[in-house]
Amino acid sequence: MKNGCVAIGNTDMYYVSFGHGDRNLVVLPGLSDGLATVKGKALFLKAPYKRFLNEYTVYMFSRKNSMPEWYTIRQMAEDQALAMNELGINRAAVLGVSQGGMISQYLAIDHPELVEKLILAVTAPYANDVVNDAVRSWIEMAKQGDHVRLMVDTAERMYSKAYLDRNRKMFPVMARLTKPGSYERFFRNAYAILEFDARDELSKISCPTLIVAGNDDNTVGNDAPYELNKGIPGSKVYIYHGLGHGAFEEAKDFYDRVYEFCVSE
Repeated sequence: MKNGCVAIGNTDMYYVSFGHGDRNLVVLPGLSDGLATVKGKALFLKAPYKRFLNEYTVYMFSRKNSMPEWYTIRQMAEDQALAMNELGINRAAVLGVSQGGMISQYLAIDHPELVEKLILAVTAPYANDVVNDAVRSWIEMAKQGDHVRLMVDTAERMYSKAYLDRNRKMFPVMARLTKPGSYERFFRNAYAILEFDARDELSKISCPTLIVAGNDDNTVGNDAPYELNKGIPGSKVYIYHGLGHGAFEEAKDFYDRVYEFCVSE
């Protein structure tokens, strides 16, 4: 298990790794990485990947620490390729969640030699109306410094009613404990999402691809997985009914499903 940092040009990028297998799984998280990186969290982040640890070395990356103004999703993918090369990750299964799934699309398009298999979870091929509404709302909340409202709204758009009913009272408390010192990193990530559109290049993705989503996603919309499936040749779709953008957290078999896809021939 490692809490690491890899040089990327004139800056660096935090990552964590765990497992000791010969195969690699690279995980790219969503917009939450704009509020808190993976730095020092290897022990906490390891738990869902227990089935992988004998066969795979799992790497989870944050975005780089110094992001230029108008940093794009495609540039994020290019920097991810640089990080993988720097660490000697020559080929990997890639799991991209939400914004991480957007980055993963360009990683597979521009660097097919690096991506053995692709898992796109609760993500979209472009910034559709649902994405725009959610992200622009969050940007405004962050501009106002209303972190409690930002975190509560994120949760309300993300989780199922059953999950919200169980946990809603805790969201304001958790929000007060997690407010960042600055929202600059969040803004750079959020504005990149609003400019994202990979639809015209999805056909360039040539690796086996699994698309996983919920049928009640209020963050990227319910059409997104089918648009990805239509655009990516030979891709497969699995939909969790009754779940939304938080399907990767709420579905008990999510990581088992990812594992089975990774090890399948």
